[in-house]
Amino acid sequence: MIALRGSHMSMNEKVALITGASSGIGRATAKAFAVQGASVILAARRQDELDSLVAEIEVGGGKATAIKTDVSKAQDAEQMVAHAIATFGRLDYAVNNAGIEGQIANIVDLEEDDWDRVLDINLKGNYLCLRYEARAMLEGGRGGAIVNIGSVNSFLGFGGGAAYVASKHGQVGLTTSASAELAPHGIRVNIVCPGFVDTPMHHRIRGIIGDEIFDQGMVPQVHVRRVGKPEEIASAILYLCSDEAAFITGTTLTPDGGFTMTV
Repeated sequence: MIALRGSHMSMNEKVALITGASSGIGRATAKAFAVQGASVILAARRQDELDSLVAEIEVGGGKATAIKTDVSKAQDAEQMVAHAIATFGRLDYAVNNAGIEGQIANIVDLEEDDWDRVLDINLKGNYLCLRYEARAMLEGGRGGAIVNIGSVNSFLGFGGGAAYVASKHGQVGLTTSASAELAPHGIRVNIVCPGFVDTPMHHRIRGIIGDEIFDQGMVPQVHVRRVGKPEEIASAILYLCSDEAAFITGTTLTPDGGFTMTV
């Protein structure tokens, strides 16, 4: 059950849209917005998990709705935002979190279809969501805040990750360009680039490289010597959306436990 509480970061009367909300960082972020009083729109491809989260938020006294969405399709992205406006009448915050790791393969072996799938969801999908979210915020005339979710691989690469790394690098450019365009209209756009976080994607990657290699070779490079929690990333996202971050836009925030200061 989600216990709702007030705080100095209260978001009562505000509306937040989160993609990739069915698990991991997206799920934690949706719950965090609800705790702060925001009405939330949950978007992802797995309807059952979305419905479960809606029920959990409502039991805790929050307001939530879900819409099955494939962010790589313009029609889905447009309908997702339209659903938010039709349900709650406005859009104040958007978190573009949907993403996949795709096929881990050397560049000489990476199939074109695998490349396209990752770029379509991670980068094109981010663009499509941002496009319709920004339109809604401009039409609403109240400004807003958009947070894209990148990765430490938005500026670091790794062997076998060409498609994923390229998509995450692209998100940084998308974020800074959108910020320059939208800031004069009171809409801030930032990107959060997490390090290792305990999510389903993280466990899939661990399964590929092996727990021993990860625990002995990679975790020691994290200054705090541990993997992050989805709730810790959610806190960073909420801060960037809040009025407390009113002077922050076009910025990359990297909650990674110090990992990128070592590599």
